This record gives sequence, C-alpha cells and structure tokens, in this order.
Amino acid sequence: MKDDVGELRFLWNGLGFVALALGIIGIPLPILPTTPFVILAAFFFSRGSPRFHRWILQHKRFGKMIRNWEEHGSISRRAKAFATILILLGLSMPFYFMAEQFSQTSKVASASLIAIGWCFLMTRPDGPQED
Repeated sequence: MKDDVGELRFLWNGLGFVALALGIIGIPLPILPTTPFVILAAFFFSRGSPRFHRWILQHKRFGKMIRNWEEHGSISRRAKAFATILILLGLSMPFYFMAEQFSQTSKVASASLIAIGWCFLMTRPDGPQED
C-alpha cells in the first residue's frame, strides 16, 4: 500500500511539473495559455507534495494568481484583460497570415473552442485586485 502512495505522489508531482512547464512555455506564446496550466500545476502539487505546493504558492510571479484562485475562485481583471488581448492575437494571426490554409470547419471549430474558454474566463469572479 505504501508503494502505491509513493507512486501516486510521483505521478501527481510529475503532472505538476509538466503543467508548470506548459504554463511557462505559454508566457511568450499567445496560443498556449499560462494561467490554467499554472493553476493546474498547483492542484497537482497539492496532491503530490506539500513542499512543492507551498513553493508555487509563494512564487513571486505565480503565487498571487494561484492564491486568488484557491481562496476565491477568481482571476484578476488584469489577467483577464491580458488573456483577452493574447486570445485575440492568437486567433487573428493564423487566420490573417494563413487564411487560405484553414478550412471553414477548422475556423469555426477554433473560434468556438476559444470562445468557450474566453467565456469561462470572463465569468470567473474578479476577486481581490492586484497591487
């Protein structure tokens, strides 16, 4: 039984680091969102390691965002505005530069999925305002 717990902790921590890596990669890439992956990493770390969870909660760049999510289920207005800009850039760039390479179906599917994600983001409470 103890080995199962150890394996699960290894799995949770591994998933946490994968999610965190994707979030970090998403910082400069408008197509890959940062916030959901960092929040997901915190969730995985909370299951796998109190030490890693504490580390990400105290992180200079990600800590406040995660604490707001865990305590209030909220995303700051600033993060929502930044995400909206990046979503618009991420959606418009491929359609503008490669419009002929996308089928109508793929355009509608992409826009629909992005709209669903944006609606979810916008319906989260603002929570405490950032400094």
